[in-house]
Amino acid sequence: MAPRRIGQILVDLGFLTDEQLEVVLEEQEQQPGALFGRIAEDMQLITDEQLIQALAEQMGMQTISLEEFKFEEEVLEKISETMAQLYRVVPLKFENNLLTVATCDPQNLTIQDELRTFLGFDIAMVVATERDVLQSITRHYDSEAESVEKLVAQLADDEELKAAISALENEKFNITDAEALADSAPVRKLLNMVLLLAIKDHASDVHFEPFEDEFRIRIKAEGVLYEMVPPPRHLAFAITTRIKVMANLDIAERRMPQDGRIELMVGGHPVDLRVSVLPTIFGESVVMRVLDRSVVNLSLTNVGMDDNMLKSFRTAIDRPNGIVLVTGPTGSGKTTTLYSSLTELNDIKDKLITTEDPVEYDIDGIIQIPIDTDVGVTFASCLRAILRQDPDTILVGEVRDLETAEIAIQAALTGHLVFSTLHTNDAPATVTRLKDMGIQPFMICATVEAILAQRLVRRVCTKCREEATVSSSMLYDLGMKEEDVQGKTFYKGTGCDNCNNTGYKGRIALFELMVINDTLREMIMSNASTDELRDEAQKFGMVPLREFGIAVAADGITTLDEVIRETVAE
Repeated sequence: MAPRRIGQILVDLGFLTDEQLEVVLEEQEQQPGALFGRIAEDMQLITDEQLIQALAEQMGMQTISLEEFKFEEEVLEKISETMAQLYRVVPLKFENNLLTVATCDPQNLTIQDELRTFLGFDIAMVVATERDVLQSITRHYDSEAESVEKLVAQLADDEELKAAISALENEKFNITDAEALADSAPVRKLLNMVLLLAIKDHASDVHFEPFEDEFRIRIKAEGVLYEMVPPPRHLAFAITTRIKVMANLDIAERRMPQDGRIELMVGGHPVDLRVSVLPTIFGESVVMRVLDRSVVNLSLTNVGMDDNMLKSFRTAIDRPNGIVLVTGPTGSGKTTTLYSSLTELNDIKDKLITTEDPVEYDIDGIIQIPIDTDVGVTFASCLRAILRQDPDTILVGEVRDLETAEIAIQAALTGHLVFSTLHTNDAPATVTRLKDMGIQPFMICATVEAILAQRLVRRVCTKCREEATVSSSMLYDLGMKEEDVQGKTFYKGTGCDNCNNTGYKGRIALFELMVINDTLREMIMSNASTDELRDEAQKFGMVPLREFGIAVAADGITTLDEVIRETVAE
């Protein structure tokens, strides 16, 4: 049977009248996606306690008041502060492998499954008010940094764990014992804490690095690596084994590189972790790429182009055929720009197909194909098959070789719009890169419509930014004179709680758009050099990456240090 509607339950319990029910339903129609109970509470028709009582009735759960509840330290330790904040739960009781937690969100049925996956316990849930739950988390948990340090200190002193690991670290280890060790509560807890912290901080990568005397964990957030409290060196084997178990990799194989994937649900939305394991002289190095689909905002108006550039780029992607290339190093936001372009072109009248390695974000209405070289699904073979599917627009994840490039060109010549990426330093260098791959200049002229180079720089924190003086060494690095910066204000971040004392919060892209016109086509045909193409493109309005970055810094959005770090001088 379907659960009774919350509005009707509130009426049955005498908390709302029929007239008030109608008023709240009308208000809910004006706020798509808003919850009935929250609207009724905001309109001050019901209290938090009445809403929780109705939700408990709807979900068949018990309610609890946490004000007088006596929390036990060993039960609180079952869930880390990050997990408690993320899921808005607080642990109450632990008996016979069953953990009872209080939640203020009983309608979110995924919480129970996700906690079971992370913790390895059975989970029972009772309902408490939001105020009770949040106050309990604040009152009973230390700060997260202390929690990580405390857990690391506990693991360093755990002689039983140390003995179990040393017994396994010889070559002829027992796979069953290794799996049991990887599944042990301390190892699970540390890895959960690291992963949840990374997801909470919108990190792009997590690095686990074994060295001779230490095991280092570093989190990459906003393009910069930050070191966490290093766990004891002897834990390296247990943590890498735990990651391999989660990614369905061969834990007995420690001499060959392995790649895998972990799919998690965190806070009700999917997070994909791409796992790369690499053998080193001191053990296995693991890097996890975090793909959190809830973070990305797929809109061209939000990627950071100025109005003129956005207009030119939209003109290029609105063409019925041709190739649009986005270039830059790994992690420069190429995928986000391409997805934003596809989202804009995603119309019921057109068929859009992508082939990617891997598919990073799924978009409704677009057919997306993952590359799998193990079974022969390469960019080239996939692209051939795509052309038989009657597409209008095609995204090829990356042009890696001549074969892929030739098929992409063929697709463009036969009336398709093709998007793809390349790894080059700037837009003009892309033409030389295509020639080096073996593409004929007349083919480039006939198909390539626009090349967009991009980099990501960190935004200066708006809470702690202050005016910065431009040093002579900085002017030298930028190739500028003092008169060039006169009348312009540049900033730096001093560091505060808002930005974790880094001076930066969030990232923004820098762009360089080269639209291929007739003059540039003639130059490509006559094998003009990269520098000649760059000079000519600038005459037609192309703004170089560094110049774009200096303008963004002058607007107070980033710092000159970031522009110097991410761009090269002409």
